[in-house]
Amino acid sequence: MIFIPDDKPFVSFYRLRARGFLNAVSGRREFEGALIRLENGFGCIHPWPELGDPPLAKCLADLAGPRARAIVRRALRCVQYDAAARSHEESLFEEMEIPQSHATLATADPLALDEAVAAGFQMVKLKCGGDLQKDAAFLTAMAGEYPALRWRLDFNETSDVPQMASFLTGLPVAVRHALDFVEDPCPYDTADWLELRRLTGACLAVDREAGPQATGAKVMVIKPAVDEPLPLAEAALLHHQRVVLTSYMDHPLGQAFAAWEAGRLGLQFPGLPGVCGLQTHHLFEPDAFSEMLGPWSPSFKAPSGTGLGFDDLLEALPWTRNY
Repeated sequence: MIFIPDDKPFVSFYRLRARGFLNAVSGRREFEGALIRLENGFGCIHPWPELGDPPLAKCLADLAGPRARAIVRRALRCVQYDAAARSHEESLFEEMEIPQSHATLATADPLALDEAVAAGFQMVKLKCGGDLQKDAAFLTAMAGEYPALRWRLDFNETSDVPQMASFLTGLPVAVRHALDFVEDPCPYDTADWLELRRLTGACLAVDREAGPQATGAKVMVIKPAVDEPLPLAEAALLHHQRVVLTSYMDHPLGQAFAAWEAGRLGLQFPGLPGVCGLQTHHLFEPDAFSEMLGPWSPSFKAPSGTGLGFDDLLEALPWTRNY
């Protein structure tokens, strides 16, 4: 007989199908993850091996064993908060104000930008790095068409200081003035980032290396799926950094957890979270879960139900402890 500990969570596997390629470091269109269930609480594990996460199988081995990995610990923390609210038949979103979101564009697509503007977005985050020349041409054209838009550029550490300095200084003045920040332009190194700031004057945002020592950045991007927001927010305040929380481009349940953490951080530190990145379900083909988040818009629509919501959909899933 195989011994299964009482606190080994149940899991339900899922597969998200992206409408297009999602960033410069991933060539996938399908993404596997697992919802986890422990008693009456739910969470989400959605690894990105391209960005340094262990593959799903290793995450599940850790879930069943030491639970040492950040992505697993954070999923279990989500379960804990979710279960507490469900046990009182309350929504975690009651009396919660969720920050507004930017529009995430996975590619330089004019039609997608038109859709974002029509939906009311005033801030756009563009995934860059695959073709810098194409990115520059797109930004130049769209900044002319929509001069009021603000832009966030995310390079997923695909460049280096000389290349990025050349790219940024080569942009038209109108585009450079419209930039809110440049995220992960190259692997984080304090000296390199300070030099890049000196050369370009750009506001730099750190994501994958977010931490108390990332003083070369002016913006700290926090992903609740893998980051504990409170200590990072305290470090950001200490270093006079702005804070942006984003989803992990994961399952709608994980997206809801990120939104709730953004709202909670706003209660702890009023005004600290700026425009966030909590609306990413539009990047994937729709399903019953994403439909509960409503249309793509700057405002987060909390799913109905207790805890993080989705009550009936979660109960209807197949759950197993065989992993």
